[in-house]
Amino acid sequence: MMNRRTFIKSGALAVVALGASGTPLLLTRAASSTLDKPLKRKKILVTIFQRGAMDGLMAVTPFGDSHLATARPRLAMQVGKNKGQLLDLDGKFALHPAFSPFAGLFREGNLAIVHGMGSPNTTRSHFDAQDYMETGTPDRKGTSSGWLNRAEMLLQQQHAKAENTPFSAVAMTSAMPRSLYGDAPALAVARLEDFGVRIGGKNTAAAALAQSSGKGFEALYEQTSQKLLRGTGQDSFDAMKLLSESNFQGYTPTKGAVYPTSPLGDSLKQIAQLIKANVGLEIAFAESGGWDTHVQQGTVNGAFSRRAQDLADSIAAFWHDIELYRDDVVLMTMTEFGRTVKENGSGGTDHGRGSCLFVLGNHVQGGKVYGELPTLVPENLADGRDVPVTTDFRAVFSSVASSHLSIRDMSKLFPGWNGASIQLFNA
Repeated sequence: MMNRRTFIKSGALAVVALGASGTPLLLTRAASSTLDKPLKRKKILVTIFQRGAMDGLMAVTPFGDSHLATARPRLAMQVGKNKGQLLDLDGKFALHPAFSPFAGLFREGNLAIVHGMGSPNTTRSHFDAQDYMETGTPDRKGTSSGWLNRAEMLLQQQHAKAENTPFSAVAMTSAMPRSLYGDAPALAVARLEDFGVRIGGKNTAAAALAQSSGKGFEALYEQTSQKLLRGTGQDSFDAMKLLSESNFQGYTPTKGAVYPTSPLGDSLKQIAQLIKANVGLEIAFAESGGWDTHVQQGTVNGAFSRRAQDLADSIAAFWHDIELYRDDVVLMTMTEFGRTVKENGSGGTDHGRGSCLFVLGNHVQGGKVYGELPTLVPENLADGRDVPVTTDFRAVFSSVASSHLSIRDMSKLFPGWNGASIQLFNA
């Protein structure tokens, strides 16, 4: 029988899994009779990193600014009620039509948008900008932990020890994202049906040794005298074995929740499964790629529209699927930087500075575009070409962490930052 002790002691493991079809019986058992008692329902933060740098001006367009149309003769779009036209939100900003599922959430007051969001660091490197955003320390390289891992560490310190499970922080990725590097236990999950075990966190030496020796991690644990696995014992492997040997049940989303057959759609569907299984999830991470639109960005059709449709449809299906759990969940997107105001010669946009993000939740003060976006004349732009960053991404992340997750110590969450949070939530 699985018990809470087995789950807790497997915290240093990262699990490569979580596929599109089915929840293992073990996940259901985690909330039922096999544990000493059911876990408390927790507040959950779901984050989606839009890798490649989303064009915030195309996602949420300041349609009344004539300078944008001048700068983008091929990419500019018009507001209207016809198919393929921008969707007016508030008389100033409009959604790209591929984001149409967001329009209802915005008008219902559950979706907030923050424009001019980004990093104070001026790099145009995807790698560096993503690293700065995921560590939460844009002023320095080499930070050993990610901000989501530090958030989970602070949350675990607030809980009774028995409330912490290996499923507290889960990334729906094949490799651990930078956001979840650190001392707090975290899982990297690709597909449950292709279950395997690898070492996560800082145990890279153990992982390399296991791979080079050709031995399984269980054998490695039994033979090593260096405690490379740090507190994971035989019962950890028993837990993983039980999980891998469990039969799968077909997962049926809430009626009306139709997920896209895409990596992001699969990830959010599986996050919904974890939420419903009540396994102690607090932080979930997913990715959406393909936002680097240098060439043929398109308007109604094209690379941007395809990525936007997938993001919006995936989030809309997820939000419908977790209808009974919405009070506990906030979903937030992020992207490393934005795109140039002016289109390039290839019908695309190049690396810029400020972009926008979305925050979704029942207690979000939605129906509003936050942040400042100046008139898009060259003298108002960063380096004369980019949307300026008027809202530090940490002002948004800290608002979500404090208001939703009840984390108070921002000095530990974002070391070296003493800025003010944006007020995105109802009191």
